Amino acid sequence: MSKITFIGAGSTVFAKNVLGDCMFVPALAGFEFALFDIDEQRLKDSENMLNNIKKNYKINITIKSYLDRKEALRGAKYVINAIQVGGYKPSTVIDFEIPKKYGLQQTIADTIGIGGIFRSLRTIPVMLDFARDIEEVCPDALLLNYTNPMASLTGAMLRYTNVKTVGLCHSVQVCTSHLFKSLGMDPEGIEEKIAGINHMAWLLEVKRDGEDLYPEIKRRAKEKQQKKHDDMVRFELMDKFGYYVTESSEHNAEYHPYFIKSKYPELIDRFNIPLDEYPRRCVDQIERWESMREDIVNNSQLTHTRSHEYGSRIIEAMETNAPFKFGGNVLNTGRLISNLPEKACVEVPCVVDRSGIMPVYIGDLPEQLAALNRTNINTQLLTIEAAISGKRESVYQAAMLDPHTAAELSMDDIIAMCDELIEAHGDWLPQFTDNGSVLYVK
Repeated sequence: MSKITFIGAGSTVFAKNVLGDCMFVPALAGFEFALFDIDEQRLKDSENMLNNIKKNYKINITIKSYLDRKEALRGAKYVINAIQVGGYKPSTVIDFEIPKKYGLQQTIADTIGIGGIFRSLRTIPVMLDFARDIEEVCPDALLLNYTNPMASLTGAMLRYTNVKTVGLCHSVQVCTSHLFKSLGMDPEGIEEKIAGINHMAWLLEVKRDGEDLYPEIKRRAKEKQQKKHDDMVRFELMDKFGYYVTESSEHNAEYHPYFIKSKYPELIDRFNIPLDEYPRRCVDQIERWESMREDIVNNSQLTHTRSHEYGSRIIEAMETNAPFKFGGNVLNTGRLISNLPEKACVEVPCVVDRSGIMPVYIGDLPEQLAALNRTNINTQLLTIEAAISGKRESVYQAAMLDPHTAAELSMDDIIAMCDELIEAHGDWLPQFTDNGSVLYVK
């Protein structure tokens, strides 16, 4: 029996989206959907939820929960990763509260920035543990990574393991349609080209019947900026650098040194930046879970509509040999984006069929966009180095090269803050508990 293994299956809503989508792929009839999570209750919740969908649509699959990760992975053809190491408490709280003591404010803290760095440092060791299991019990499996920080985690897997890995995000496929909706434009029939790095990929071209739509986009965006709205950072970046970026304004506010500045606190209001947004969302989700649980887990009439997530469509393309195009995170091998580093994990158009995933060559990005990407890549590469080597110096250097952190804090404060974060995370950062030890040798 062929198997899809979902690691982090306690993410019940996300498991519904991705595995619920897979249930609607006829080529997956007879597959086992193997669920693994360290939270037994949430694991059981996801199993019940998926069984309700299976029953209501009379789908020919097997759903099975595992408490042993290696057994969940054994024989898998596809592996889906959706873990969060450290959870909201203690780790997310630490990621926000300690930097705040030093005057460093964040919005989401899951990509780069000081929060993204430490999320990477505690997640990469766990991902490398997965890799050892995968290499042993399902060496030919394709890993679909949905966990952030996307570029750092996917890059570490591709550079330091033998696991076939692609990183998948939600922002590429909705970028243009959401932009057009916000500007009152019709998204039907458009042609687009998007490339860069995760959460900072660029809408390089957007046309309809050969007509460049950017002039009209920029005209409407400039008008919209006259009043407060939820996408002001991205519109400001487009105005100054010429192109629209894929991920939201609350994310991009902390990827650049221009928006969250203690010297200019008025920028927070001017650009409508939601500081501490991610902790706020976490608390809201925790508070709403019990009522959601009744609607999702204990709902015997549960229905599902196939989502916009790429996962099921990639698996379907590999099973049927019908090509599918998507935006994927892959190593910049052969310089897919020729003015970004080869070690970088880039987000580019990819085509997948039975022969595997084939990324598309992009060439040079406009130089100002490549420059903005490189500021984030610098931190990503040093964060991977720190996670693998256990060297605190690499942690410090990653933080000192982060655009937002460097714009706000002195070198001494950055080092002190990193030391305090390492201490607070404790056992969540095993590579720093033994005075630095190499985690993985490929």
